[in-house]
Amino acid sequence: MTDAVSNAIESGSDPEPAAVTFSDIEAAAARIRTEAVLTPLLSHPALNKRTGATVLIKPENLQRSGSFKFRGAFNRLNLVPHANRANGVVACSSGNHAQGVAAGAQILSMPATIVMPADAPAIKLERTREFGATVVTYDRDTEDRDAIARALCEETGATFVHPFNDPGVIAGQGTVGLEMAHQAEALGYQLDDVLACTGGGGLSSGIALALAEKVPTARFHTVEPENFDEYRRSLEAGERLSNTQKSGSICDALLSETPGDIGFSILRQLAGEGVTVTDDEALEAVAFAFRELKLVVEPGGAVALAALLSGKLPVKGKTVGVVLTGGNIDPRMLMRALEA
Repeated sequence: MTDAVSNAIESGSDPEPAAVTFSDIEAAAARIRTEAVLTPLLSHPALNKRTGATVLIKPENLQRSGSFKFRGAFNRLNLVPHANRANGVVACSSGNHAQGVAAGAQILSMPATIVMPADAPAIKLERTREFGATVVTYDRDTEDRDAIARALCEETGATFVHPFNDPGVIAGQGTVGLEMAHQAEALGYQLDDVLACTGGGGLSSGIALALAEKVPTARFHTVEPENFDEYRRSLEAGERLSNTQKSGSICDALLSETPGDIGFSILRQLAGEGVTVTDDEALEAVAFAFRELKLVVEPGGAVALAALLSGKLPVKGKTVGVVLTGGNIDPRMLMRALEA
């Protein structure tokens, strides 16, 4: 199957910022189908009662490698020409993209090196190594992970797989939105709003693209941690803005500095109002997911649920889709949430 993303990547050309289409998402869905988990779309009376809405949860914490990141990583790795696969891949990540790339590379028998912050949750560092990847750590506040990754690629000839600013990754992440649209329709629901945890924008832009095609009346919303809301501010300003901090939130999976230009070019056209939540609200959502939904979710993976539980978006009487993006939580952090 050919599509704009694979053609651009295989030809070595640089895709334009908006060079991801709905057909790319459909192609990605076919490409990852045999390996990615088709996560369900769930509703729960306790959540509906709490919010006054019909809430449909897409639990990507149940995805292979513990987060949605496997989708984009595996799609992108499949686009690496066979002649280049022996050189391996390099990625930068605080943990979920790391595990997604490592898991995908293991399936495809490709060497993988992941540049990870030294303060990443221990469980994410351990799991990345368990998937067979080499982990190179760096200091989030003082070192440039991109420069480290570039040097590794130059040394080995490896392919760099960006965590969000890559058309192949965005197309793969967009399969979350494609599945959600199909599943909601099969259940007899019409989505009014959809919320997803947002870091660099790869998942959010992919979902927004899928919804624009399948459920054009639905409004997509980014959700970010307080003080790391570069997407909300960028969408309001009409230009990409950066966060002043690089660390300082328990939502480690969402601490991107600046929106990717590819995702931003999509979301500035398709996204609605952005939402932010505090760390305490994220922890409350982690506890709610565990106690009521019987789902294990990490803080960064729970911020979209936190936005609903904290009333940050008016949803009463609506049908709302919410993506839980990851479940790779350190046991001590889970205990912290349950004891709060």
